[in-house]
Amino acid sequence: MLNKDISLNNKDSVNNDGEFKKIDYDELLSSAGQFGRFQVLLFLAMFPAHIYSSFSYFSQLFMTEVSPNHWCWIPELENFTEIERRNLAIPVDGNSQYGYSRCQSYIANWSEVLSLGQKPNATWQTQSCQHGWEFDKTEIPYPTISSELGWVCKKDSYQATAQAIFFIGSTVGGFLIGWISDKYGRIPALVTSNLIIFIGGILSVFATDLLQFSACRFLVGMGYDNCVMMMYLLLVEYVAPKYRTIVANLPGAIFYTIGVTALPWICLACGHWKTISITTSVPMLLVILAPFVLPESPRWLLSKGRVNDTIDKIKAIGKVNGKEVPQEIVDKFIKTIENKEIQETYSCMIIVKHKVLRKSFICMCSLFMLCMIIFDALIRTIGALKYDFFLSFTFVSFTEFPSLLIISFILDLTGRKWLTIVALILTCILSILSTFVGEGLPSVMCIVLARFCINFAINACMQWTTEILPTPVRGSGSSIVHICSYVSSVVSPYIVYLQNYVIWLPHIIIGGIALLGVICAFMLPETANKAMPHTLKDAEDLVNNQIMFDIPFLRKK
Repeated sequence: MLNKDISLNNKDSVNNDGEFKKIDYDELLSSAGQFGRFQVLLFLAMFPAHIYSSFSYFSQLFMTEVSPNHWCWIPELENFTEIERRNLAIPVDGNSQYGYSRCQSYIANWSEVLSLGQKPNATWQTQSCQHGWEFDKTEIPYPTISSELGWVCKKDSYQATAQAIFFIGSTVGGFLIGWISDKYGRIPALVTSNLIIFIGGILSVFATDLLQFSACRFLVGMGYDNCVMMMYLLLVEYVAPKYRTIVANLPGAIFYTIGVTALPWICLACGHWKTISITTSVPMLLVILAPFVLPESPRWLLSKGRVNDTIDKIKAIGKVNGKEVPQEIVDKFIKTIENKEIQETYSCMIIVKHKVLRKSFICMCSLFMLCMIIFDALIRTIGALKYDFFLSFTFVSFTEFPSLLIISFILDLTGRKWLTIVALILTCILSILSTFVGEGLPSVMCIVLARFCINFAINACMQWTTEILPTPVRGSGSSIVHICSYVSSVVSPYIVYLQNYVIWLPHIIIGGIALLGVICAFMLPETANKAMPHTLKDAEDLVNNQIMFDIPFLRKK
């Protein structure tokens, strides 16, 4: 319902024919300045949001990562060098990538062995590590929770489990924070998500076992993504349509890249997993300033019938941008809202009842899920590539910038379908190739290029999803696709975990997943430079009239 204090001057809104020109929200917003000082300030406000997002997502990797090169700690040999201890107390293992056992030591009276000058003998009995492990500090030079609690050997799946629970938290948070956003507004949802991350991050410091740590990371997962998504919604809802494509991609290209490439060096400087958790959590407290410096979403206000508040926000934008919103446009906007027909709404379950739409929706959900598994798994495999872990992470993460920048200019030329297909095929080739080029820099470069390609596919899919679904179910359908990506990400840590058994297996699986994504993409229609479907019939026609080799820049004009 409209606010009761709305008053209209109908003669200003009605033309000579008794009709008036309809003014929608986008036209009202444009009258206050399409991209002025206000939008620039809001654009800059995306910087902390993207920093928080990168911190909450990847900090756990640096808190739990452990050097794959480890061996049993023998207290009686502490006065010897690492190499001497290892040569004396650790059995040779031809199946190990390092040539010696990482989980077994000889059973011996070390005082007697040293006094008699005995040498290791293959006939000596062995046992599992009794006093913990030593780790190669040239790879991970600081204590992580995995090294402190011994999450290796029989407990080497604990890292994957903790990460999987993080993604389960993301799934729950997607529903909870989404409900808060719709019920109470974008700002309360933004504050809630950041405070949840802060609480989970600080509590992580006190964790002493897998259960406690996983519970804390579940909380961090609940806030992850929502801490940037709410700011993203605010930004696009305050920017005129002409600039929305750039605004949708540029903040991520610049700010997210800064955050994710700086993170490994921040963690390295912290020097301890607890310090990392505190350092990446405390900045979240700045969100308490959000209600005082950030405006509420005008579209949300409008959806709640708070038309006067919406108009006040638009006028405030105009004041900041140095433009006065004409009263005539305001009056026509109010009249448009009053005369707006109530649109028929559908449950997203209506998609399931339509055979054609059901097929497209399942393919889109599957495609996005497969892409997110690849996206997450690729960066988690770098620890086994025998190259500097922090440099590898930086190289792989920097691909965000060029991929987001390039896709902003080529997506409408290449289209969504064939860009995604080519990107996934290249991801498959590069991922499998990484197992054959040798360890170190060559394999790292293959993974860097594979991540570069999958970035294209993911960003194309994000836009593709909204263009395939019809208007009545576009919002709810897009949310389901997004939540599916959280669910699928639970799998990626366990794919990476397989490298403990066969070092090259994760990259082969990733290549196979990319091929499955190609099959899903083939079954979806091209949507570039086409009108977005408004009705269910429009969406069905889009699918039924698709052409296999429909590439926008090759279309006949």
